[in-house]
Amino acid sequence: MGRRVPAVSRALDILELFLDGDGTLSAPEITRRLQLPRTTVHELVTTLAARSYLVPVPEQPGRYRLGVRTYQLGSRYAEQLDLAAEGQQVARAVAETCGETVHVAVLEDADVIYIAKVDSTHAVRMVSAAGRRLPAHCTAVGKMLLASLSPQELDERLPAGDELPAMTPNSITSAEALRATLDEVRDRQLASEQRESNPDVSCVAAPVRDRAGRVVAALSISVPMIRWSAERQEELAALAVKGAAQLSERLGHHAG
Repeated sequence: MGRRVPAVSRALDILELFLDGDGTLSAPEITRRLQLPRTTVHELVTTLAARSYLVPVPEQPGRYRLGVRTYQLGSRYAEQLDLAAEGQQVARAVAETCGETVHVAVLEDADVIYIAKVDSTHAVRMVSAAGRRLPAHCTAVGKMLLASLSPQELDERLPAGDELPAMTPNSITSAEALRATLDEVRDRQLASEQRESNPDVSCVAAPVRDRAGRVVAALSISVPMIRWSAERQEELAALAVKGAAQLSERLGHHAG
């Protein structure tokens, strides 16, 4: 490994400050927040502005915002992203932490499609596969994704009054009951299901967002009922939220 260059680190520290607040900063604010010499900040800001990484705010003299060069870099990064590949890496890390099966899924019409999956390390585990398609309302990932839709989009995918197909006796079959459940999921930003897609498995899921803040996928952790409990559900829910946030960050989402 080569030596880190302090000047480059400081320049990046400056750019990352613009991720918070209203997106504008003055040199004195940067100096105060990073505890750097004023001369150093002035030189770095001048250099970043000369390379179009920062630009002056016309209506606010002395203040800067991110320049077009940062947008160009971000756009190129987004073009190269592979949600399935990124999801597989994050799912593997989550699975290594909890030892359970982890999925990443996307919504297509009224179904979910699993695009990434890492198996549990336990002898007793659920059987599934990447590429599998299931009714969204029967799964935690599906509920999370359905809850992210606008009312109009939800009506188009799940017309009111239609009876929903069941995968187990615990599956939701009423569109009205599903909408009530989705309201709760939307409020909590967390979904769960107990033996609704598999009579022996329960699951928790959290939303994955892109750089624009849109929910584009969901990450879930699935557990056989022999290892399921209220305490375990809370623990896995926290891990799902953390894993989904990490994947969202890889997709360019900034939670601040």
